[in-house]
Amino acid sequence: MNSTTPPHINRRELLSRLTALSAATVPLLQGCAPTPIADTSGSTSAGSCVLTPTETEGPYPLSSVISSPALKRRDITEGKPGIPVKLQLKLHDTNNGCAPITDADIYIWHCDNSGIYSGYYNSGENATGQTYCRGIQPVDDSGTAHFDTIYPGWYPGRVTHIHFQIYHSGKTVTSQLAFPLAANREVYDTQHYVHTGQNNTVTELGDDFEFTDGAVYQTVALSGDVDTGLVATLEIGIRA
Repeated sequence: MNSTTPPHINRRELLSRLTALSAATVPLLQGCAPTPIADTSGSTSAGSCVLTPTETEGPYPLSSVISSPALKRRDITEGKPGIPVKLQLKLHDTNNGCAPITDADIYIWHCDNSGIYSGYYNSGENATGQTYCRGIQPVDDSGTAHFDTIYPGWYPGRVTHIHFQIYHSGKTVTSQLAFPLAANREVYDTQHYVHTGQNNTVTELGDDFEFTDGAVYQTVALSGDVDTGLVATLEIGIRA
């Protein structure tokens, strides 16, 4: 591991996880100018390129729809209620001075405001045949993929999160992003989420098994407000 490895990441655990993954399908993920835990004021702090963990795709990837032309879209809400979120994911090449990667596609998926994933029977709800809160976008000339979505709900055992996969040069990188806990609490007091209430099953980002090895590098920065909508940004680096 090089000197850019964050000191708080468990070296043995990270090496074990990366070794277990196929190098042909999941190259090393790194975060450029890491986004710290932020509230809706959008506060951030600067940093250098550091390792950010890859994560599992989870039980609801619905990989069968990835090639569907209908999924190549910016707006993935399909009319689902919730606080609007403009999600911006920006890719960097850590092998090239963190220059933007401009020839990649990103697939994202997340649950609706009730914690239900499209395409599956989950949490007692049948959402088979549906594709809400899923979409694929190419990155632009700045290396950024843009999505219009809603703030995800939650389900027991997990903090609020979004899954994403990056497709670049024949390789696939899989990870997940988290939202600041303070923002979650504010969002879940609003009308679109009051039916599920607050998530008291996981009270710290690090208590979520997917974010035990570096949540600070996977947490979006937020700006805006719950009344007019939020902008969520995350910078992601890969060894291209």
